[in-house]
Amino acid sequence: MDQQVNSRQQRKQLEEQQRKRHTKKKGPREPKGPKRSLIKKIIIAILALGIAIFAIGATVFAIYAAQAPKLDEELLKDPVSSKFYDANGKVFYTMGDQQREHVKYQDIPAGMRDAIIATEDSRFFEHHGIDFIRLGGSVLANFRYGFGSQGGSTLTQQVIKNSFLSGEKTLKRKAQEAYLSIQLEREYSKEEIFEMYFNKVLMSGRIYGFGTAAKYFYGKDLKDLTLDEEALLAGMPQAPNAYNPFKNPERAEKRRNIVLGLMYQHKKITKEEMEAAQKVDVRKGLLPESKRKTASTSKYDAFIDVALKELAENGDEKALEEGVNVYTTLDPTAQKVVEKTMNNSANFPTKDIQAGLSVIDTQTGAIVAVGGGRNYGPERGFNYAEALTNRQPGSTMKPLIDYGPAIENLKWSTGQTIVDEPMTYTGTNQQINNFDHQYKGTITIRQALYNSRNIPAIKTFKEVGTDKAKSFIKNLGIDANNVTESDAIGGGKINLSPIEMAGAYAAFGNNGIYTKPHAIKKIVYRDGKTAKSYTPDPVPAMSDYTAYMVTDMLRDVVSSKYGASGTAAGIPGLDVAGKTGTTNYSTQQFNDYGLPATAVPDSWFAGYTSKYSIAVWSGYADYKTPITTSAERVLPQQLFRTVMSQISAYTQTPNFQQPSSVVRVGNELYVKGQQPVSYTPKVEKKDTQKLNAPTGLKASYDDQSKAINLSWSHDASGDVSPKFKVSVSVDGGGSQTLTETSNTSFTYNGAEVGKTYVFSVVAVAGDQTSSAATTTIQIQASTPKPDVTKPDQTETPTSPDQTQDPNKPTDGNNQGNTDNSNGNTNTDQNNPNDQPNQGNSNGNDNGNPSNNNGNGNGNSSNNNGNGNGNEKNKANLNSVNRKTTPDQQFQNQSQTQ
Repeated sequence: MDQQVNSRQQRKQLEEQQRKRHTKKKGPREPKGPKRSLIKKIIIAILALGIAIFAIGATVFAIYAAQAPKLDEELLKDPVSSKFYDANGKVFYTMGDQQREHVKYQDIPAGMRDAIIATEDSRFFEHHGIDFIRLGGSVLANFRYGFGSQGGSTLTQQVIKNSFLSGEKTLKRKAQEAYLSIQLEREYSKEEIFEMYFNKVLMSGRIYGFGTAAKYFYGKDLKDLTLDEEALLAGMPQAPNAYNPFKNPERAEKRRNIVLGLMYQHKKITKEEMEAAQKVDVRKGLLPESKRKTASTSKYDAFIDVALKELAENGDEKALEEGVNVYTTLDPTAQKVVEKTMNNSANFPTKDIQAGLSVIDTQTGAIVAVGGGRNYGPERGFNYAEALTNRQPGSTMKPLIDYGPAIENLKWSTGQTIVDEPMTYTGTNQQINNFDHQYKGTITIRQALYNSRNIPAIKTFKEVGTDKAKSFIKNLGIDANNVTESDAIGGGKINLSPIEMAGAYAAFGNNGIYTKPHAIKKIVYRDGKTAKSYTPDPVPAMSDYTAYMVTDMLRDVVSSKYGASGTAAGIPGLDVAGKTGTTNYSTQQFNDYGLPATAVPDSWFAGYTSKYSIAVWSGYADYKTPITTSAERVLPQQLFRTVMSQISAYTQTPNFQQPSSVVRVGNELYVKGQQPVSYTPKVEKKDTQKLNAPTGLKASYDDQSKAINLSWSHDASGDVSPKFKVSVSVDGGGSQTLTETSNTSFTYNGAEVGKTYVFSVVAVAGDQTSSAATTTIQIQASTPKPDVTKPDQTETPTSPDQTQDPNKPTDGNNQGNTDNSNGNTNTDQNNPNDQPNQGNSNGNDNGNPSNNNGNGNGNSSNNNGNGNGNEKNKANLNSVNRKTTPDQQFQNQSQTQ
């Protein structure tokens, strides 16, 4: 028995020894059961989840696919229309129904086809509507050739999206796009689908299809295009306006070269062909502006182009291919006034001088109307209102970067004095000059601004400091990295378009609140439900006291005060504020271009009421072509006056209201709390009432007597018995006083058919003048005849010993706008260290203080209605000193360093 037990024990010991030996070889063993079970459960769960997700996805896809629109051959082949609505909610333009060149597949050159396929869908003839390989390949292409060089959508998907679906990036849209792409591939051949894309795609602005684009950009049939031209067109659909070679040649060239690289990558061309085509100047072969044909006929083309650019900047340019509703800020009435003014050659002193004009709602920043240039057409020419970003602003910068920041940060009063004396730019020996090379000594900043003196402006800028000045203009939408003292008088690196300028000035008229100028309120996608707001939020740009005090000083610019630089822009009965600006050529440019001494490149005027803000630029398309006469210099003021007076006739325009934060002491304004200690607030008499304006002004035309009958009402205050001053402006010309009467009616005789008359009536009692009532009437005619309106003439008092203004006109037509504001567009070109340009120190904005006899009714010594100064100045016309003729004076300026 013991032996048996021992055997069992021995057996167990043997088994234990074997188990231990086995364990030593393979290491410790974990229990199997529980963990294996857990892993199996996880795997099963993942598989179940995957199956569930697939089932849900398939179900959702099936639901979305069932809701997809049916394939419609008409929609597949024709562009879907996008509608543009004005501020009143009425459609004024439909985009997508323009005529275009339809090219059949067999007529598409192989090179053009290769360029498109290499760029947009290299596996087009291999996939079945969706290319999963391309999705990964597009990522690699973006890294290799630059971001955006290639997208993931096939040509088939693009045709579907542009024909039936909205551009919103949702699961539903993607599912329907995939489903319909597969269906399209089943029902149509590859050649038919390519033809759809080729003729349907948006190329630029209002140009659809490659055939149309070839004619528009090159004036050629497709078969005559060169390789570089084919590549340029093939690259445009990705960002049609951004790659427009007329407007953005540098970007277009970069995109073209990417396309050529893709063609080489996909073995469509050789390396030698690629390199040769990439060296071709992108401008070569493009049609000159004179030979370009408009793509379509439409109204309000300049405004439409601004709206299209805004869509592109917000990433919605391609949405136009899909059919969207664009709700804009356009005021058709104001736009018609602007276009009529811009297209009337009688309003311009020369045949070729150009202008850009923008009208913005002072309170909302909405772009109301746009004057892109004279006789501006669709997709033609340069839009001077929004694209003019390479011309300096001159003295229109002074309120923005000098006096506004000084009042805001230093709480200066409008009576703050500053010494107008000789000085140089900081760190240099370069002399800074005023327009007349003279100095007025101690003057107020009010006078310095309306006389547009340069030295006080730069001194003010230095007192404020660069950082605070930059911060101030940034609040007005002007983001400038490098600001120098020359920017204080508009001669540095800061360049503004008329739209940007009008937007900045609008903040002064809106109690210091700035809203970025915008042409679009919102867009609504094809489904009619999804919308995207474009309306920017208003932001506080400055204190209300700054806005009002600057406005009050700018009122004097357009007043009849002696030396006021913007007198020609004043409008009787309308509370207007504004500023002139003129730029200079450098001394080197005078020599290189062979320019006369009176030459300047640009003239500006920016002005506003409580309702509208308008900025106007004028000059020549070729920078080397100068402005030389007073009539050219004063043009922006005259265009401003014409447009502002007419659009204001259709609305009530309240006067600017002084805020409680401002105190008036005598003729000057102070920030409340900063007024003189001896100041005692003026107690207004209770019986003092503001003179009411006339109301209900009506105009009716009597065809038989050729007369316009005016009638109005007036609510007199107390015992006041006012008289009424009646004025008229004909076809945008200068305002003329017709009569001063006690009656509430007046008959204007001699009205001519085809002309537009703007009548203004103000009440006058003692030293009080009411705001104006205005009305407009157009005398209809079968064939309107243009009315040549003489330039406005302004009478300014003359001081007997006044030195003759270097910009004094010799034709009696100058209105006070000859502000040569030191704006040399090559300031930094000749100064790599950002020092102010030496040829840019003699800006002037002072108008024509000696030209106070334009109407021939000045003082006894100033009776020569040709603007030749008073009799006392005639003896100096041939003098060699600085009290000489305008030509001699400008020669002196150009030689001053």
